[in-house]
Amino acid sequence: MDFKDPSKPPRVRAELLLRQMTAEEKVGQLVQPFGWQAYAHKDGNVVLKETFKAQVARGGVGSLYGTLRADPWTGVTLETGLSPVRGAEAVNEIQRYAIEHSRLGIPLLIGEECSHGHMAIGATVFPVPLSIGSAWNVDLYREMCRAVAKETRAQGGAVTYSPVLDIVRDPRWGRTEECFGEDPFLVGALAVAAVEGMQGERLDAPDSVAVTLKHFVGYGSSEGGRNAGPVHMGWRELLEVDLQPFRKAVEAGAASIMPAYNEIDGVPCTTNAKLLDEVLVRDWGFDGMIITDCGAIDMLAAGHDTAEDGMEAAVRALEAGIDMEMSGEMFGKYLLQALSEGKLKEEALDRAVVRVLTLKFKLGLFERPYVDAQLAGEAIGADAHVALARQLAAEGVVLLKNEGDALPLDPSAGKVAVIGPNADLGYNQLGDYTSPQPADKVTTVLAGIRAKLGAERVLYAPGCRIRGEDRDGFPAALETAQQADTVVMVVGGSSARDFGDGTIDLRTGASKVTEDAWNDMDCGEGIDRLSLRLSGVQLQLIQEVHKLGKRLVVVYINGRPIAEPWIDANADAILEAWYPGQEGGHAIADILFGDVNPSGRLTLSIPKDVGQLPVYYNGKRSRGKRYLESDLQPQYPFGYGLSYTNYEYANLTVTPVAIGPDEEATVSVDVTNAGGVAGSEVVQLYISDVASECTRPALELKGFAKIGLAPGETRAVQFRVGREQLEYVGPAYERVVEPGRFKVLVGRHSADTLAADLLVKEDGNR
Repeated sequence: MDFKDPSKPPRVRAELLLRQMTAEEKVGQLVQPFGWQAYAHKDGNVVLKETFKAQVARGGVGSLYGTLRADPWTGVTLETGLSPVRGAEAVNEIQRYAIEHSRLGIPLLIGEECSHGHMAIGATVFPVPLSIGSAWNVDLYREMCRAVAKETRAQGGAVTYSPVLDIVRDPRWGRTEECFGEDPFLVGALAVAAVEGMQGERLDAPDSVAVTLKHFVGYGSSEGGRNAGPVHMGWRELLEVDLQPFRKAVEAGAASIMPAYNEIDGVPCTTNAKLLDEVLVRDWGFDGMIITDCGAIDMLAAGHDTAEDGMEAAVRALEAGIDMEMSGEMFGKYLLQALSEGKLKEEALDRAVVRVLTLKFKLGLFERPYVDAQLAGEAIGADAHVALARQLAAEGVVLLKNEGDALPLDPSAGKVAVIGPNADLGYNQLGDYTSPQPADKVTTVLAGIRAKLGAERVLYAPGCRIRGEDRDGFPAALETAQQADTVVMVVGGSSARDFGDGTIDLRTGASKVTEDAWNDMDCGEGIDRLSLRLSGVQLQLIQEVHKLGKRLVVVYINGRPIAEPWIDANADAILEAWYPGQEGGHAIADILFGDVNPSGRLTLSIPKDVGQLPVYYNGKRSRGKRYLESDLQPQYPFGYGLSYTNYEYANLTVTPVAIGPDEEATVSVDVTNAGGVAGSEVVQLYISDVASECTRPALELKGFAKIGLAPGETRAVQFRVGREQLEYVGPAYERVVEPGRFKVLVGRHSADTLAADLLVKEDGNR
């Protein structure tokens, strides 16, 4: 029983344990059933199901997925779900049974969803990744990841299926909200922060969880923006763009990775041995666990049609490099039979088992399989985490327009009408992958503004829903707007699944429960769109309100960019808030009234029209000139965002002006707050390779710094530029720095920069 010796390295312990395992026990380690189906919760009691017990007896459970997940898909509600303390106790009971009723006492790996907070009842709901990316604050995101890890591990969750590192190329895709943006450098920086924050200094710490990087790879570049559609991408672009954040995260020590559903050049990622073995393991040295997405192996036989049946699909996935199957259906059903029939190589099975066991040893599950349930009650939803959620939400809000200094609003002047379908629906501001919430936990925009001004000065009418053609609420909304001095229109999208919370009365704004609750979803996983326009009659509502001649402030709460030229032209001010999480209402109110100076910057280019797509900033120089109706420039470029103050850039210098391929230059620029209020500016560094053997993007983000400046303050901001910033994947598909001239650009955003030259000398010679 040497595998129980904690002084031995995890890999050694895993190999020692493997020698004692039967074939059934080996296969069991690769199977991950749905955790919420392992128990029943009724009248405060948790009872383990007989099906789960039978699986344990056969050695057929290595992990559980979403044991504490609550949402309409799982069927777990606020009434049937588990509190933070009870959830921790339940996981302990499940873990104890698995250990005490299996021959070798191997603990379970409890995997949970934590994209923007643990998807369990009571956990803090942070802004969605698209909002987090817009904050451009790597340190703050790392702090958020520490908080999420603490809340998750407190309940026994040991691995999370995040961060999402997909590069968005078509924002019609419903999962855009789960991504950080369109730039691989920015996504890579946040990926490293996620690994550092979630995994901490040691995986076996009581406040650390193993990350699972997803979706590997190209998932955000699907054909037509359709979920899991084919990806048409050359190998060079794959290496330079989509694989780049994953490589940075693997170098940072990521413990797990999840292949994407899609195919690339005809090969599904689930069986792409070149990606899973050659690139990930051999080239990058990844030594962690590889787990499928839910149902991905099934798709090989029914979707991609690259396997004749389930057995062939399971064997091909395992031998390509997969270690564990989320849902476990194909592995659990076929691998043992395939092994006995000689269709599966035993060394492939052993390789997968060792990688799963190694992760369990690294996490310290054999020494500390249980958690202190009382500590879960203290950690989950802690005040410090709520304050962090509010700060992140505020920093992620992007001020797109502020005509005539319409914002900030004067808190002592007049009445404010808050109108629109997202003004007071809490679920609509949380995004997908969110658990059920008690009504008093989520602060809506209406509640946030009322907290600033008092209820008597804040009027409200929903006006319409997100979707549908119902205009019954228009008269009440117009009457409400007529009584106010300023109208704040809160519109956008919804990724709220049917949580059974009913709907709202369009005439009164009151909540009402209906037998068939209206589902307003127009975003989220599996909800892809033809258009980037506002759904339903929201635009028409805004146009009718505009006729009243009131100051009009539009607040977008949504999961993908919105292209509405009329609003861009006619609104006095526009805020893009994305899905800001449970504290979003407070954060938006803080910005509307000037308590917080907006510092969010776009991580996605917003087109003038959907017909411009793709419109990402780092496209090739050879992408073309214009359309008949319009040029190729977006309405709002990558990196763009306004402030309540003005920032001036001057004195851009590059020292030295010539370097060798392995040398560095220092880039310096003076940034001044030339306005009257304090603020934070995102200083952005771009590199443009003037001439290269293979075609390159016109410019690429290679550095950024978010700095706070007092009125009148000037600060010199410096960046280092060397091989990492200058290299690209050359003709031989290797990273090279070619000699020649480079443009170094620094400024407010991708379309507003100062420029200087940098010369790279051949072989370091002048």
